[in-house]
Amino acid sequence: MGEESVLTRRRRARAAELARASAEGAPRPALLLGSVAVIATCGLLYELIAGTLASYLLGDSVTQFSTVIGVYLFSMGVGSWLSRYLGGSLLRWFIRLEILVGLVGGASAPLLFGLFAHVGSFRVLLYGLVGLLGTLVGLEIPLLLRILQGRLAFKELVARVFTFDYVGSLLAAVIFPLVLVPRLGLVRTALLFGALNVVVAGVSLLSFTETRPYRRRYLALIAGALLALGAGVVEAERIQRYAEGEVFQDTVIYAQSTPYQRLVLTGNHRGELRLFLNGNLQFSSADEYRYHEALVHPALQDRPRARRILVLGGGDGLAVREILRYPQVEHIRLIDLDPAMTKLFRSNQLLRELNKNSLHSPKLEIHNADAYAWLRQDTARYDVVFVDFPDPGNYSIGKLYSTAFYHTLRQRLRPGGLVVVQATSPYVARRAYWCVVHTLQASDFTTVPYHAYVPSFGEWGYVLAQAQPGTWRPDGEALPPNLRFVTSAVVGQLRAFPPDMREVPTEINQLNNQALVRYFEEEWGPYGQ
Repeated sequence: MGEESVLTRRRRARAAELARASAEGAPRPALLLGSVAVIATCGLLYELIAGTLASYLLGDSVTQFSTVIGVYLFSMGVGSWLSRYLGGSLLRWFIRLEILVGLVGGASAPLLFGLFAHVGSFRVLLYGLVGLLGTLVGLEIPLLLRILQGRLAFKELVARVFTFDYVGSLLAAVIFPLVLVPRLGLVRTALLFGALNVVVAGVSLLSFTETRPYRRRYLALIAGALLALGAGVVEAERIQRYAEGEVFQDTVIYAQSTPYQRLVLTGNHRGELRLFLNGNLQFSSADEYRYHEALVHPALQDRPRARRILVLGGGDGLAVREILRYPQVEHIRLIDLDPAMTKLFRSNQLLRELNKNSLHSPKLEIHNADAYAWLRQDTARYDVVFVDFPDPGNYSIGKLYSTAFYHTLRQRLRPGGLVVVQATSPYVARRAYWCVVHTLQASDFTTVPYHAYVPSFGEWGYVLAQAQPGTWRPDGEALPPNLRFVTSAVVGQLRAFPPDMREVPTEINQLNNQALVRYFEEEWGPYGQ
C-alpha cells in the first residue's frame, strides 16, 4: 500500500507538472473559445454591412443581400479550404489573421462609400472586397479548431466551437439593426468591429508565452492598426459626409442611417432642397408641388365631401400639406414606416417651411408602422386613400403594389371611396406603370390612369381607383385657390397618353411572382436606379 501511495503521488506530481507546462506554453481553450464568439460577431457584421451598403448605393435590397451573402459564404468556403496550407505556429497565423481581418473589415464601409463615385464598375469592387473578407473570415474557425485540437475531446471541441460561433452570429444579427445602424452608422460600426478583431489578436499575443520571440514586433503592428481604426471611428461622420458629397451633386446638410434606410438631405446655393432615400431622389423642393398637387387634387376635387383621409407613405408631410387645403377634411391618418422620417420633417425648420407645418396639424394622426401589416388590422373606413410609397425597386416594397395589398385596401374604403396610387414613370417604365393599373383592376377596382410632368423625374404616373364602378367627374370649382400646377383644364389633360406611353399588356403583380419588381428593374436599370 505504501509503495502504491508513493507511485500515485509521483504520477500526480508528474501530471501537475505537465499541466503547468501546458498552461504556460499552450493556447488556453477558454480564451480561444471566447475569441470564437467575438470573431463570429465581427464576421457576420461585415457581411451585413456590405449587404446594407450595397442596397443603399445600388438599390433592390433583396438582390444585393442575396448576392453579397452568396459571395461571402462561397469565399468562406474557399478560406476554409485554404486553411489546410497553413503550417508552423498556428497561434502566430491566428494573430496575423485577426489583424488583417480587422483592417480589411474595418476599412470596408469607408472604402465602398468613398470609391462609389470614382470607380467604373462598383460591383467589381464590392464583390472583390466581399470575397477577400469572406476568404479571411473562412480561415478563422478551421485555424482555431486546429489550435484547440488535443486540448479538448473531439466531440467537445466541435460542440463548443460551433456553439460559440452561432451565439456570436445571433448577437450580431440582433444588435446590427436595433443598435449599431441607428446609433453608430455603417462606417463607424465597421471600424469599431475591425478594432475588436485587432484586440482579439492583441489579447492572444499577450496571453501565451510562445509568442514572446515576436511579441514586440506584433505589438507595434497591433498598436498601429488600432490607432488607424480608432482615428477612423473618430472621423467616421466626416468620412461619411465626404463620401456622400462625392456621390451627391449638392451639399449634404443632413444624413442619417435608420434601421430601414439612409436619409440624405442636400441643399444648393439656389435654396433647393433634395431628399434621397438609399441614394434615390424622392423630391426636389423646386418642383415637388407638381408631383403632390397631381397626387392629391384630382381625387379630392371629385370628392368635395371627403372627411376621413388615409395617407400610406408620405412621411415628408407634403401630400398632407395639399390635403389640408380642403377645410371639410376632418381627420387624416398617416402611416409611414420610419419614425426618423416623420421626426425629421416635424423638426427641421427648412422642411417645416416646405410642408407648411402639416405634420403638426391637429387633424393629423401619425403611426410609424409597416403599412401592409397595419392595414390588415385596421378597422376604420376612409373616403380617400393616397398611396405614396417609394417605387417598387425591391420585393419588400413590391408587396405594397400586389393584389393581396389592394384587396385589403379595398375593404378600408367607404362606399364611393377613392384610392390614388403613385405608379412610377409611364415613359421610362411603361410596363411597370401599366402593371400597377392592371393589378388594381384585377383587385376589383375601376381605374383612371393619368400622368404629370415633374422636371426632376420626367413624366410621372398615377392611378385613381374606385371601389365601385362609376365615372370620375372632377369638379373644377372644388379646387382650392393658389395652386401652382393643377387647374381644371390641366386635370383634363392629365388623362391623355401619347402613343409612347399608351397601355401595354402585362402580368398581374402578385406576392408569389412580384412581376412588377422585375419590370421595374429591367426598365429603370439602364438609368442607374
